[in-house]
Amino acid sequence: MPKSTLYSPIQMLSGLGPRKSEILQKELGVRTFFDLLQKFPFRYIDKTIIQQISDLGNSEDYVQIIGRVVSKNLVKGKFKKRLVVKIEDKTGRLELVWFQGVAWVEKSIVIGQAYLFYGKINGFKGKLNITHPDFELATDKKRLKGALDPIYSSTEKLNANGLGQKQRKKMIQEIFRLVPPSQFVENIGLEYRQKLSIISKYESLRLIHFPNHVDEKEAAEKRLKFEELFFLQLKILFQKGLRKGKVKGIVFPEIGEKFHHYYKNKIPFELTRAQKRVIKEIRQDMGSGFQLNRLLQGDVGSGKTMVAILTMLIAIDNGYQCCLMAPTEILARQHFDSIQESMKGTGIHVAFLSGSIKGKKRQETLSLLKEGLIHILIGTHALIEKWVEFKNFGLAIIDEQHRFGVAQRAKLWQKSKDRIPHILVMTATPIPRTMALTVYGDLDTSVIDELPPGRKPIKTIHQYENKRIELYKFIDSEIKKGRQAYIVYPLIEESSTLDLQNLQDGYDRLLHVFPRPDFQISVVHGRMKAADKAAEMERFVKGETHIMVATTVIEVGVNVPNASVMVIENAERFGLSQLHQLRGRVGRGADKAYCILMTSFKVSKEGKERLSTMVRTNDGFEIAEVDLKLRGPGDIEGTQQSGILELKLANIVKDQSLLMYSRTFATNILRDDPSLEKEQNKPFLDYLKTMKSFQKDWGRIS
Repeated sequence: MPKSTLYSPIQMLSGLGPRKSEILQKELGVRTFFDLLQKFPFRYIDKTIIQQISDLGNSEDYVQIIGRVVSKNLVKGKFKKRLVVKIEDKTGRLELVWFQGVAWVEKSIVIGQAYLFYGKINGFKGKLNITHPDFELATDKKRLKGALDPIYSSTEKLNANGLGQKQRKKMIQEIFRLVPPSQFVENIGLEYRQKLSIISKYESLRLIHFPNHVDEKEAAEKRLKFEELFFLQLKILFQKGLRKGKVKGIVFPEIGEKFHHYYKNKIPFELTRAQKRVIKEIRQDMGSGFQLNRLLQGDVGSGKTMVAILTMLIAIDNGYQCCLMAPTEILARQHFDSIQESMKGTGIHVAFLSGSIKGKKRQETLSLLKEGLIHILIGTHALIEKWVEFKNFGLAIIDEQHRFGVAQRAKLWQKSKDRIPHILVMTATPIPRTMALTVYGDLDTSVIDELPPGRKPIKTIHQYENKRIELYKFIDSEIKKGRQAYIVYPLIEESSTLDLQNLQDGYDRLLHVFPRPDFQISVVHGRMKAADKAAEMERFVKGETHIMVATTVIEVGVNVPNASVMVIENAERFGLSQLHQLRGRVGRGADKAYCILMTSFKVSKEGKERLSTMVRTNDGFEIAEVDLKLRGPGDIEGTQQSGILELKLANIVKDQSLLMYSRTFATNILRDDPSLEKEQNKPFLDYLKTMKSFQKDWGRIS
């Protein structure tokens, strides 16, 4: 038999033929021994703790009991069958229920046989039960001694094909028997391990699967979590260092006439200190000879667009064209209207391009762009189409960049044929610090952390349905003062599963409360034609309508300084960042602004935390931190497409202190040895080269 290694094919394990190997590959992505070792347990059972049925309480805790099967019944439900199994011990009886994998469980459980069951105890209609418990025969007394027992994520197909918990453990035990410790290549040297007080790679993998006690499990987790976070940070910082050293950018040495003219004559207010600081950072990057590759964060209304305009003027003064790409036509059109207006009398040609611009107008724009007669092109995804050609492209600005995929941004970058353009990406969605260090860790970051003078904080109030009459009276009083209001709904059609008010019903009710011709109401939702949507928006912007009834299409891109009230219906159904974005649509003028979060009395614990956070603070960065804690990193916009958070054990929310420690450790190593050439650092470089996400340096395109 050939010598086994960590990368031996999984079918080399005993009892695994081609069919079972294929199932493992399809269900878990497991091809080699190492792949299987990387599928860590998600919890452990202490097999020494067995409870009696009479001692169980309705606590929603995980419990372990030994019971003899008394009966099993397949019960027809409304949509599919469920399996109900009754068990007993000497103290009482308990019901177990399965809704999934019913056929396999029904076949596996034998009446009269005693099993060890493990699962979460629930209360239903005054009775206790366990739904989908793990189970195994209770005859193997050795299983009830000593070690913590690992539990792995599984599927019905794995269980039905003899690849369930018991078989997975046997397979992993066999790998440790077949593969000698010397095969487990160490990527953190002994000197560093001693400094960090962490165990070896081999020990960590062995103990994560088969710990004898909690201390061993925690030692394994500490090593493996640190390794994940450290190499994530080392990769980001190493590539950033390489790019700074090797990727030359277009030098923009001039801060010329157009910039100075605009700064002195066109800005009707004093820039904030934060705006001035960010512009200085951008100017230094553009004049350095290296690529500007910067993320600009700023809360709604903080003045990011003004920073973008001044950045474009630097490019234009140096003879280059630039573009600003936004994710929606509404937002792109808003940028175009405001920037074109502000450029009057400067000699700068601003053009607009989107999917709705067709025919002669489109051809004329493309022709002028290619000739270099358009200085600033503003638009949507249409900017990345292959027929969009610049004469001398030097700067790309991307607004709400997380809404664009990496490949889309790469197409924009490629518009500069023989040189690398400067890249500035902007977001009004504040990014928590831990996310900034991971997903965006290879970018330079600028933050506009103060609002322009005169902007008043928005007063946010949470109201229940019984306050609706008072709400309508308040909206009426604001309209009589000459103001306008938004009313936002989460859905536009009836849902049989969610108790939500739909936009149409809400609109009909508002017509009764605010009748024509005294009041005018606009309606905007995602299913409308672009032209109809734009017309309704335009009516509201011009003040021809008093109330805008909308879905979340107005989340980004509507700027109506006269709007002073934002009502969000069924606010518990929205995420925190979305609530914050919606709130930012008001308070853009000099008047006091209000955001009213309307809900029913039935709000979940997490929903209440979101709502109380909104009421408590207007700070987008604080809101982003709470959002990250509630939702977790996998759900935050941008992380899925980035592919950077390929973490198996570490969690950037729960393990923040370890993340910061690993970043400091990586920073110190690279400060001493930027190329990782020293003998003790070569294992780091070798390991980086094996990381999939190391192969492409997407950092060049933000």
